[in-house]
Amino acid sequence: MPAVGGFDKGTGKAYPGNLTPYVTLTCVVAAMGGLIFGYDIGISGGVTSMAPFLRKFFPSVYRKEALDKFTNQYCKFDSETLTLFTSSLYLAALLSSLVASTVTRKFGRKLSILFGGLLFCSGAIVNGAAKAVWMLIVGRILLGFGIGFANQSVPLYLSEMAPYKYRGALNIGFQLSITIGILVANILNYFFAQIKGGWGWRLSLGGAGVPALIITVGSLVLPDTPNSMIERGQHEGVKTKLRRIRGVHDVEEEFNDLVVASEASKLVEHPWRNLLQRKYRPHLTMAILIPFFQQLTGINVIMFYGPVFFNTIGFADDASLMFAVITGGVNFLATIVSIYSVDKWGRRFLFLEGGTQMLICQVT
Repeated sequence: MPAVGGFDKGTGKAYPGNLTPYVTLTCVVAAMGGLIFGYDIGISGGVTSMAPFLRKFFPSVYRKEALDKFTNQYCKFDSETLTLFTSSLYLAALLSSLVASTVTRKFGRKLSILFGGLLFCSGAIVNGAAKAVWMLIVGRILLGFGIGFANQSVPLYLSEMAPYKYRGALNIGFQLSITIGILVANILNYFFAQIKGGWGWRLSLGGAGVPALIITVGSLVLPDTPNSMIERGQHEGVKTKLRRIRGVHDVEEEFNDLVVASEASKLVEHPWRNLLQRKYRPHLTMAILIPFFQQLTGINVIMFYGPVFFNTIGFADDASLMFAVITGGVNFLATIVSIYSVDKWGRRFLFLEGGTQMLICQVT
């Protein structure tokens, strides 16, 4: 019988496999792809709250923020160019994810991760050396392209490499890296804003190159996943790789099921049209509504625009940056808890608990 989610559909038992040091190391390196996304989320809001940055690239916003004492603080950041600077990354990430899905499938997860790292590194260099607004926007677009590739390939890589028993915890490693990136970015923003001369924003923006280099170099030494090799018709050596990944000798059953699953997927015609069939509608509906409503809670706005948000409600520049650090720290600690509990209590429990917690907080 074909494999379903890491266990045999006929017996209901998970395939044999251990959490080997080899798998742990590769998953940790791959999960670093989340750093580039998290770092950018945390860095952008802090930079746009720094007076020297605004004075150089967005003087109209700086004049309103520094000199206009009568206009509402929120309205002082009403700038189409500033909005383009922040939002261009997400538009680029959306567009690149469409291409990244094809690259990830046809050329492997490793190559897609490599592209993501190189593009993000290029964007960090352009932003750190920016002399004009157009350089900032070009850099942001390159960052978005990198995020699109990394977000498409890293979670898939982690799922395919991790043993079934530890898949939830290792997959959340990507989310953990995002929260680490947010926290580190907020801390760096706080300290870089103290640099005399007003050039600390360059270190904040250029610092994105560090996580980009980690994932770029890491992608060169990461092994390809057995699923990806079989998907691309490279069956030779897959069993040897499975034995090393799983830490057991008996991988015949999992190998056969991976081959069967790959062949079955190639026979599927019109996959997007199939998703609209009646039997798949509940799954499709929840797959869309869960992240949609998660976004509507506003947490991503807080993470992205945290320093600006706290600034607009009356906090001083340093205080607003510190509150962003606190928010990032809480996010990081919550992710640590979820890593421990996801495989112990299950995804459904975490979903219900998290939803209840968010509902209570939203009401209060």
